[in-house]
Amino acid sequence: MANWNTTEAIESLAAEIGDKVYIDIAKWHLYLNDAHLHAVLAEQFYPLLADNNLHLRTVLSSPPSLKRSGFGMRRPNLLQDKG
Repeated sequence: MANWNTTEAIESLAAEIGDKVYIDIAKWHLYLNDAHLHAVLAEQFYPLLADNNLHLRTVLSSPPSLKRSGFGMRRPNLLQDKG
């Protein structure tokens, strides 16, 4: 089980991310808490932050995988046989 201080820190980070970070979709701001992405990102960024290794270039060059949380995009298979 996670350390209580770590859990609190991740929850605090998630709240900060959720309230301040958004995705711009056609000039519409979708805040990450509304998209239910804030906690996932906080859990993945917290270890980098705790190790004092969270840098903008790190975040942008290797964004965390959201597939484990059920998030992600799929490309439709346009060549699929409609039979």
